[in-house]
Amino acid sequence: MACWTWGLLKNLLDARLVGVYLPQCRQLAGRQVSTRGVDMSEIPTKNEAGAGAPAAAVADGPKPRSVRVVLMALMIAMLLAMLDNMIIGTAMPTIVGELGGLEHLSWVVTAYTLATAASTPIWGKLGDMYGRKGSFLTSIVIFLIGSALSGMAQDMGQLIGFRAVQGLGAGGLMVGVMAIIGDLIPPRERGKYQGMMAGVMALAMIGGPLVGGTITDHMGWRWSFYINLPLGAVALAMVTAVLHLPKNRVKAKIDYLGAALLTVGITSIVLVTTWGGSEYAWGSGQILGLIALGLVSLAAFLFVETKAAEPVMPLHIFRSRNFTLMSVIGFLVGFAMFGGVVYLPLFQQAVQGASATNSGLLLLPMLLSMMVVSLVAGRVTTNSGKYKIFPIVGGALMVVGLMLLAQMDTDTSRFVSGLYMAVLGAGLGCLMQITMLVAQNSVDMKDMGVASSSTTLFRTLGGSFGVALMGSLFTNRVQDTMTDRLGSAGAGATAGSAQLDAASLAKLPEAVRDAYQHAVAAGTHSAFLLGGAVAVIGFLVSWFVKEVPLRGAGPEAPAADAAAADLTKQPVAH
Repeated sequence: MACWTWGLLKNLLDARLVGVYLPQCRQLAGRQVSTRGVDMSEIPTKNEAGAGAPAAAVADGPKPRSVRVVLMALMIAMLLAMLDNMIIGTAMPTIVGELGGLEHLSWVVTAYTLATAASTPIWGKLGDMYGRKGSFLTSIVIFLIGSALSGMAQDMGQLIGFRAVQGLGAGGLMVGVMAIIGDLIPPRERGKYQGMMAGVMALAMIGGPLVGGTITDHMGWRWSFYINLPLGAVALAMVTAVLHLPKNRVKAKIDYLGAALLTVGITSIVLVTTWGGSEYAWGSGQILGLIALGLVSLAAFLFVETKAAEPVMPLHIFRSRNFTLMSVIGFLVGFAMFGGVVYLPLFQQAVQGASATNSGLLLLPMLLSMMVVSLVAGRVTTNSGKYKIFPIVGGALMVVGLMLLAQMDTDTSRFVSGLYMAVLGAGLGCLMQITMLVAQNSVDMKDMGVASSSTTLFRTLGGSFGVALMGSLFTNRVQDTMTDRLGSAGAGATAGSAQLDAASLAKLPEAVRDAYQHAVAAGTHSAFLLGGAVAVIGFLVSWFVKEVPLRGAGPEAPAADAAAADLTKQPVAH
């Protein structure tokens, strides 16, 4: 598996990065950024070479191979973060069969999600304060420790606890990748790598269920966790040997109170979206109590951040209009994408008779479209420096795609549904990496970590809300349709869960199965209709994005930096 992944990533990188250079040596707190075999200290800064002089004009630039090796290590780490849940989801029935504890099944996923969401902003801040490389390596080690312990779990309680440890590490993986790329590559050049990142995401979503099923069937479910170890070891070794970043140390104390309040607030939000409408009714005391706790914690967090010497999430980054808008758009992208990933395979399995084993392949039209469009958007952004058109077009395509998916019924063919998914994928491709790119371009270099973690956090929370609200609508609509068609007996057929697997569906009488297929079609209609309504907000918000030139190494760099500094009201560090 490790060799196969290495080869695939190398091919992706070789195809995209031959001849690519790091355009300009930028200083972070007065220290040079370098990679193995590349003496970046010999490359003049903008002030030494003349204002706006391209890096290519003053130095040969780093060797392309050094850049490829660094980015290959980062992509493996990104793959670890994305692949884990996809693999584990396939193995869960086998895990429950051996360990028992069916009533605690949801906590295996919830513990991981909670730990990831809560630790994401903290990892970003730690990277800003103590150096990106050290915090990134630490997150990989914690993730691998959690993976090894999860594979050795002897009961469901241990598995839940070890999954939380794994989630703590996962919170720093994606943030570390994005922030390190933000340090090494100016925004103007970063668009070249968007297709590569989208490709890793597609690989995880398509390959995860297939790999998980194969491993579980032939090697046992414990290897669903152990498979992370060789991949992680490769990433760890490569990052340690090749990546060299400045070791920034800030004398101010860590904002422990702010971190604790933010953790409580995020935990409350995720639990509300996880339990609401499933474990507990939306109007129950537990859910209302969690909502109150979350609101109070976040209000207290905002107050503490205004007083802290080194806040875990500096509020001044939200003074940038573009950063705030990208956070909102990222939330909405997460809402639409994760909702689609959950309910599209369900529709194709229950209504169109597809196999659950190949569930990742069912998303292929959406993922391929997303990858291709992301690649094109990145290339256009790099060549032109313009990006405002992509949030607008992406928002429009996302609305159209979700509304088309809302029209699917029991007669919709796989070909037609594939076309609808491709439209949604094109919209996501315009938005996925652009949101991160513009957010990072809108803040000072010293806040790159918190900018990356905040954008990731909003996308994660959007996904939690999307799955929860779409799931609640879906379940209610399925139950109502079953009752309308078959009376109370019909509702009883899906009383335990509105999502029946293929084996359970095959055991139903033909009349009940036909009613259930119509009910699932009705449920997905409601879910995607909600997604489309939310996407409209994203489309409207995108019109307010300001076209601030991207920081880069070209002649336009000084003007770009000045515009960015004016927008954020903060001096831009180089």
